[in-house]
Amino acid sequence: MAIQVRAFTSRYPGLSRVLGNVVRVAPAFDHDGATPEQLQQYSDFNAIWDTGATSSVITQQVVDKCGLKPIGMAEVAHAVGKELAEVYIVNIRLPNGVAFIYVRAIKGKLATGDVLIGMDIISQGDFAVTNKDGKTVFSFRMPSVECIDFVASARPAPMQRAELKVGRNDPCPCGSGKKHKKCCGR
Repeated sequence: MAIQVRAFTSRYPGLSRVLGNVVRVAPAFDHDGATPEQLQQYSDFNAIWDTGATSSVITQQVVDKCGLKPIGMAEVAHAVGKELAEVYIVNIRLPNGVAFIYVRAIKGKLATGDVLIGMDIISQGDFAVTNKDGKTVFSFRMPSVECIDFVASARPAPMQRAELKVGRNDPCPCGSGKKHKKCCGR
């Protein structure tokens, strides 16, 4: 059976310093055999992507809107130290049907957005950011299906020796100062 690859791309009008998009969050449930009521539990939130974050993070707003109950506490390290934070289990739907169920999310405060997508999700697929022509394009797919290697594609093609076309009366390319017909062109 072939593995189904899910992917999405976000395009920004200029260079973006923050990668973000709208995601849908719901209390955790198995999608196989899900009831229509369960599928309607998803709510939209603004998310940012952070390759420096080990785990995904949700804000109090997500907890309240989704009616989430904590499953425990975890010690969280961040830029200003360590603290204990509540842990929740959620489903997260990214754009274009890319879904993750039973995601262990930590409650925290975010400067931007309501959900932070961390390496727990990013590492399950292929993540690429390009900035061609001053426009940021961010793309994600899961599962990972190939190795993206920019170094391999940046290697210059082998130089091919150009055939030098020298006329009979042109100076000889050897640098002798003679006409080609009187020097190397004999």
